[in-house]
Amino acid sequence: MQRFLGIMKKITSQQDIINSPSFDEVALSFYGKIDGARERYLELYEEHIKNFGLSDGYFFSSPGRIEVAGNHTDHNCGKVLCAAISVDTLAFVTPTDDDVVRVNSKGYAPFECRLFDEKEYKSRSTSKSLVLGIAKYFKDNGYETGGFCASVTSSVPAAAGVSSSASFELLFAEIFNVLYNESSISAIEKAKASQYSENVFFMKPCGLLDQSAIALGGVSMIDFEDTKNPDVKSVEWPFNDIEIVITNTGGNHAKLSGEYGANRGEMEEVAKIFSAKCLREVASNKFYEALADLQSKVSGRAILRAIHFFDENIRVDRAFSAITLDNADAFLKAINDSGDSSYKLLQNTYVQGDVRQRIPLGLAVSRHIDGVKAVRVHGGGFEGTIIAYVEKSAVHDYIETVSKVFNPENVYKLVIRKEGACCVQI
Repeated sequence: MQRFLGIMKKITSQQDIINSPSFDEVALSFYGKIDGARERYLELYEEHIKNFGLSDGYFFSSPGRIEVAGNHTDHNCGKVLCAAISVDTLAFVTPTDDDVVRVNSKGYAPFECRLFDEKEYKSRSTSKSLVLGIAKYFKDNGYETGGFCASVTSSVPAAAGVSSSASFELLFAEIFNVLYNESSISAIEKAKASQYSENVFFMKPCGLLDQSAIALGGVSMIDFEDTKNPDVKSVEWPFNDIEIVITNTGGNHAKLSGEYGANRGEMEEVAKIFSAKCLREVASNKFYEALADLQSKVSGRAILRAIHFFDENIRVDRAFSAITLDNADAFLKAINDSGDSSYKLLQNTYVQGDVRQRIPLGLAVSRHIDGVKAVRVHGGGFEGTIIAYVEKSAVHDYIETVSKVFNPENVYKLVIRKEGACCVQI
């Protein structure tokens, strides 16, 4: 049964969008600019009428995310520093009285699924399966779900390391949360539902970083020592004279699940030597004392990745403290140190045999451009993106230079977004 409280303003016509006095405020908060935002919302609304013949409903927005620090630490119960950003997956949604979810997403084939139909749950590794996985997690944990029609569009670039898949997942987790659970489900619980769906229904062994950043919004330090109740600390982003630029250097993550899995698996191999499930359960001094013995039991790469894990947790604390204290120099040093560790110890800047080495190229090019204060591999790595922190006065030249190497459509200037996945109040 639909349980939406009606506290959000229902959109019933184009005029509700055009004449909304709060729209500019929402656009600035979500996207850092007003230009083009109203037109995008109107286009989606009109597409919804075309798709489903329905004009009443609600807008939902789910941002992308950046990983500030904490590269490949979350899956071993480590610490991460993350932030929501100014690109999003946007939906216009009309609740229905059945258990059917109908989705028409721009650029993709439409789909529909009947919740809790056993035949539907055979679906794996599709957008449809992600929705079904979130619904199953909700049901298994005592939450409500129900049907709706959704028209979706996304400005989150795919395969660019800013978590287009997690943005999609949290969008649907929030739709179920608002329409059928009175907005009562916590951000971390929605993140867990999305991670479960990606792990079990999309067959991708991700940690909880991506989903948590998108669910929480803003800048967050998350300690996953207790995965059931992660410790979350939020902080305001103070560095207004530093611009954030993501560059997709090329490649595709689609065939790299094995590489990502090896990061987690090799860290866990080291942990098992100490009778632990994950590296967070191992004291770093015990690890270093056992180095001579470890070499005969695990690979050298596994040892190096474990060293990265222990050091990266310390860097996350340092970077968070630097943000809290508005200490840009300390923050940028922590980010550069994190990047060096990912490159040398974690070894996730390219896969074995890859002679193109696009991420190392992007890092090298960036470090030779005036005004670049820090740069590192971003997210999962191996293929894909780098993140650069650039002086505001130099950002135009930086973007122009890297665009010549990687093409303008692969370079994105972003701002931190305070709101996580939400029902848009316009």
